[in-house]
Amino acid sequence: MSEATVIGLGEMGAALAGALVRSGRSVTVWNRTGAKAEQLVREGAALAPSAAAAVHASPVVVVCVSDYAATRALMETKEVAAALAGRTLIQLSTGTPREARDAEAWALRHGAAYLDGAILAWPRQIGGADTVILASGARATYQRSEALLKTLAGGITYMGEAIGSSSALFAAVLSYLAGRWISLCHGALICEAEGLSVASFGAMLASLAPILGADARHMGDVIEKGTYANPESALKTAGSDIGRLVQQAEEANINAEFPRFAAALFRRAIDAGHGAEEHAALIKVLRA
Repeated sequence: MSEATVIGLGEMGAALAGALVRSGRSVTVWNRTGAKAEQLVREGAALAPSAAAAVHASPVVVVCVSDYAATRALMETKEVAAALAGRTLIQLSTGTPREARDAEAWALRHGAAYLDGAILAWPRQIGGADTVILASGARATYQRSEALLKTLAGGITYMGEAIGSSSALFAAVLSYLAGRWISLCHGALICEAEGLSVASFGAMLASLAPILGADARHMGDVIEKGTYANPESALKTAGSDIGRLVQQAEEANINAEFPRFAAALFRRAIDAGHGAEEHAALIKVLRA
């Protein structure tokens, strides 16, 4: 038997399998399109002829496909489900906390130990000392798999036995990233409209990373403790500034969807009486 099987060889799955192979581990791989395994086979991986054979080949099975529905389509066939008994299934596809709980229940019914994971990295970062993968599940199962997982991510982080924790934190991070990506693109529109370098704008944001990180830490602390009073900069002040982003977009004849959305949220919070509080008081209207 090989030490681990990787099912799914898209960009991320191939990166996972490659990191295991390069660490010297014996690895079996499988993908619907066998051509995607060619480079890994040249590097030393074994290509299984079927998903069931891939599961049979190793005590640990890592699945990284597009989503949990794709995982179910592979795992819930009679042959594959039967092969899982006595093995550890590590799910690294993207899903929701509810899907994670359903997947764990299904795996346990079929005699498999189960870990649910979430990758906070790009494929090129897999195998790095600082790369973060979140993992949730039974502590004993995690401890048995920890050395292998550290091969994939030196920053592997155990989230505890609540199986939905990893996918929940991944969703929270993705929410933050979605807003950041949209806001960066709107900032790029502003720069283009005024003939400024977008690359220089990106570089400036990078230089502000420590300050922005400290602000994120502060806001998380404020929300958890509910300490919204006496801010250094009030929500009303920020709301006025964001309102001017709408004016600027209209004057520059650029897309105004993002600033209008943001300005409307801040206006709701101000109208609800939170204008003198921390920016994080926005969460009060989002909870309503």
